[in-house]
Amino acid sequence: MTLVQVAFRDECAQLGAVLRTLDDADLDRPTGCPPWTVRELLAHVRTGVGRLTGMLAAPAPPRAEVGAADYFGAAKFTPSVDADRVADARREAAALPDRDVLAADFDRAWRATDAAVRAQPPGRLVRTRHGDAMTLADFLTTRVVEVGVHGLDLAAALGRTPWLTPTAAEVVAGLLTGGREIPAGLAWDRLTLVDRLAGRSPLTEPERALLAAAGFRRLPFAG
Repeated sequence: MTLVQVAFRDECAQLGAVLRTLDDADLDRPTGCPPWTVRELLAHVRTGVGRLTGMLAAPAPPRAEVGAADYFGAAKFTPSVDADRVADARREAAALPDRDVLAADFDRAWRATDAAVRAQPPGRLVRTRHGDAMTLADFLTTRVVEVGVHGLDLAAALGRTPWLTPTAAEVVAGLLTGGREIPAGLAWDRLTLVDRLAGRSPLTEPERALLAAAGFRRLPFAG
């Protein structure tokens, strides 16, 4: 398997393991992604990891037009798109009433995606629900970003140590840095890099200057 496939499996398996330790009080906690609760954010992540099964059942586009970094464009975070995203997650969470149902549904979703991905030929292309034509590898990278970064949100909401797996950290950090080295002046590991560039912790002015000089980008949903 490729690194991104391993990262997807690792991060989903880790989140699934955490999910099975939660109780109703945990699921009803607020998150740093308002107005979502932990339950609603998990429903959003579950939907995100399951998208590829339908995409792979559809005809492939003739060519890729968008890469993984460009997928997270500002157009996907307009007020109307955000409102739909919030409403969808709340509706889906209502259909997953308890921890066991949510855990089982998440497990089915990511494992079905994993199986569908492994059945594809090299170079497979897909079209997203937004109309983006991408390589399968690039879209799977965006799924690792979704599970990994929202895993940071969930860890913060639950008061737990972040569980970002090494493979997912490598994939997400590579996307955010364009494969370049982290500036020595930052002294960050990959987890810290992802946390900062995903807007989960504030940046100091010197950090902002070093990031700008390095040409690193923050995710549009980082704020």
